[in-house]
Amino acid sequence: MTLPVGFRVELDRHTRVIDGGRALLGGFPARLLRLTPRARRLFDGRSLTVRDAAGALLADRLTDTGMAHPVADALPAPVDPRYTVVVPVRDRPRQLDRLLRSIRADVPVIVVDDASRRPAAVAGVAAGHGARLVVLAANAGPAGARNAGLRLVTTPYVVFADSDIVLDPETVPTLLRHFADPLVAMAVPRITGLPAPATTWIERYENARSSLDLGDRPARVRPGTPVSWASSACLVARVDALGEGFDERLRVGEDVDLCWRLIAAGRRVRYEPAVRAAHEHRVRVRDWLLRKAVYGTGAQPLARRHPAYIAPAVFAPWGAALAAALLVQRRWSVPAAGAVLGVVTLRIARRLDDTPHPYRLAVRLTADGALGTLAQTSALLTRHWWPLTAVGCLASRRLRRAAAVAAVADIALEYRRDGTPLDPLRYGLARRLDDLAYGAGVWFSALKGRSTAALRPRVTR
Repeated sequence: MTLPVGFRVELDRHTRVIDGGRALLGGFPARLLRLTPRARRLFDGRSLTVRDAAGALLADRLTDTGMAHPVADALPAPVDPRYTVVVPVRDRPRQLDRLLRSIRADVPVIVVDDASRRPAAVAGVAAGHGARLVVLAANAGPAGARNAGLRLVTTPYVVFADSDIVLDPETVPTLLRHFADPLVAMAVPRITGLPAPATTWIERYENARSSLDLGDRPARVRPGTPVSWASSACLVARVDALGEGFDERLRVGEDVDLCWRLIAAGRRVRYEPAVRAAHEHRVRVRDWLLRKAVYGTGAQPLARRHPAYIAPAVFAPWGAALAAALLVQRRWSVPAAGAVLGVVTLRIARRLDDTPHPYRLAVRLTADGALGTLAQTSALLTRHWWPLTAVGCLASRRLRRAAAVAAVADIALEYRRDGTPLDPLRYGLARRLDDLAYGAGVWFSALKGRSTAALRPRVTR
């Protein structure tokens, strides 16, 4: 299966063109791709449009490694772009009405009432918009409700949209263009807050740091990368790629499970932040904390199904050594960390020895890797392992120092990057509460499942 003529990709903003255009350096993890003279001629600046088999092969390689991403607006539209919207809902008639108003009138919609306590209100909204209504006698959960709708879909594509979502007019048509790649099974937009002004400080934090917002960079979704999963709050998928759909045994994490099953089967999932779906974030602290904890409880069930994907952190061997050296805080820690970084820099430079300035590039790559390692270590201390950190801080001054540095550095770096309209104090408080709630959910699921699989970092080459 090859990419069609007209398929256009553009280099990721962090992919470097080096050696006078004879090589590319980028992707995740970073790699060096040398280009033949013929391959170099396929590029128009930082973009490449498929015109023949050679271009299709190179574009496929670039998108597969994360060095480039499809340019959605420039991709050919599907031959048959018909789709059906499936909406799982339990009560929430006001939100359902708002969502259905954002869907084109000529698009078929299936509303699945997942045993609402006031079914008449949901039925009235569905009827008012001409949507097909499916009523479940017993609450099946989001996975079961979506599957009930999926079984009735007769179009080539299905859109799953939660009732608290509002669709932009261009979101679905743009995502459909990603299916020009025959291996793409699912495409998802960026999930952002509703455009209305935030009413609480928690809502302002969520608008900047929502768990559903996967950032402003396009990506091929893949475990172990910055975009390792995709949310089902809003997604577009090929019906024939979904099989039986979501795992109905899962009440949380069912979207992550489906995403990873598709990837394991050799299919692709694309994240496209150029288009968005607005989400009604929680505005009360108690509701928000509970939702964060619920997200965490999905860790252990996912660990049983996908043990190779669930690690809370993934380190290279040298990254694990660097983190360990700094955490012990001995007199030799800084020299040891420096030695690790020096050896890694030399090893990378040798692989780049036939490019201009190999040591300059190697230093930059090593620095990027070190920052990633420190960020993951910080997340372990303050998020995934915080109960252990809290206990350890009672007895260890070094651990107290490490935890304090991790917490403060995390807030300082993320606050500047997010640009949230919230003062640093409340932002920092929300950031720590976010970590505490999610980590509590992870530990609850680990204890319930009698397994530490969801808590163990992975060291891999």
